[in-house]
Amino acid sequence: MGREGGGGGGGGGGGGMGDGVVRKVLLSYFYVAIWISLSFTVIVFNKYVLDPKMYNWPFPISLTMVHMAFCSTLAFLLVRGLRVVEPPTSPPMTRDLYVASVVPIGALYAFSLWFSNSAYIYLSVSFIQMLKALMPVAVYSLGVLFKKETFKSDTLLNMLSISFGVAIAAYGEARFNAWGVMLQLAAVAFEATRLVLIQILLTSKGISLNPITSLYYVAPCCLGFLLIPWFVVEFPVLRATSSFRPDLLIFGTNSLCAFALNLAVFLLVGKTSALTMNVAGVVKDWLLIAFSWSVIRDTVTTVNLIGYGIAFLGVAYYNHVKLQALKAKEAQKKTAQDDEENAQLLVERDGDRKNDSQA
Repeated sequence: MGREGGGGGGGGGGGGMGDGVVRKVLLSYFYVAIWISLSFTVIVFNKYVLDPKMYNWPFPISLTMVHMAFCSTLAFLLVRGLRVVEPPTSPPMTRDLYVASVVPIGALYAFSLWFSNSAYIYLSVSFIQMLKALMPVAVYSLGVLFKKETFKSDTLLNMLSISFGVAIAAYGEARFNAWGVMLQLAAVAFEATRLVLIQILLTSKGISLNPITSLYYVAPCCLGFLLIPWFVVEFPVLRATSSFRPDLLIFGTNSLCAFALNLAVFLLVGKTSALTMNVAGVVKDWLLIAFSWSVIRDTVTTVNLIGYGIAFLGVAYYNHVKLQALKAKEAQKKTAQDDEENAQLLVERDGDRKNDSQA
């Protein structure tokens, strides 16, 4: 009887642990689904606003400035007004640190968003997602250049396979536009540089910014950098053209989606990991390609899919290697902690023995 009761208790405990694991997995899928949905929505929404065949607002700098102004305002209210999120205090964000670290990141973010949004005017959503597969190549190359990554021949071959796949996809693109490709590649280069500089200028100094505090510091800076090209490129056209009247509902909803996407990034990375977001990004890319082909009616050729399939395998292998390295690092960290605890126990036991012998 006693054994049966004990067995029932153990089964209940195991069931509780099982329920906790299932709940954690389901929550992770929920966070991934939210991020994919919002990222998908923002990309398609931006395409709708900027494409000449749709809403026809061919002013990517203006659209990006609206996003940054909206995000700056909400981030300021959350940080300074409602104090939902506290700015970093260790170390504090001083003026010198802001100028040396945040300003360069803000400038790169401004150009990345400007060129990325500009590409939607000239390229299909599906082809843009294929070109974005080059992001690991750009990040790794810059990481090696800035000595944040270790050069490895097998990783180089992996990067070459991704580049080769994207090149095939570009060769098979039905609506190939050289200017649009240049804009998207420039956006990838600026974004990769921004990600590497975040490691160098912020992470290495112990500064951790979540998406809200990132927007609080970076969005106003980004808005300031966008003002210069806007005055030169788009403001004269907007002033001379009376037919372009922005719809407040369209732009307000678009900006709210962009802000919600930043919150989703915070939720996903905070509750899972950045690697999970990378893997989810691959799923999102395939969904966007399917949506672009079936709903928007963009032409997706067989050569497109073959090329992107090769690039996809390269990106998947890259994520797999990163995951294995992360697991090895965690295991090494756990082993070091266990060794430290064992050493502490030995010291305590030696101390107890000395006390017993003296007594």
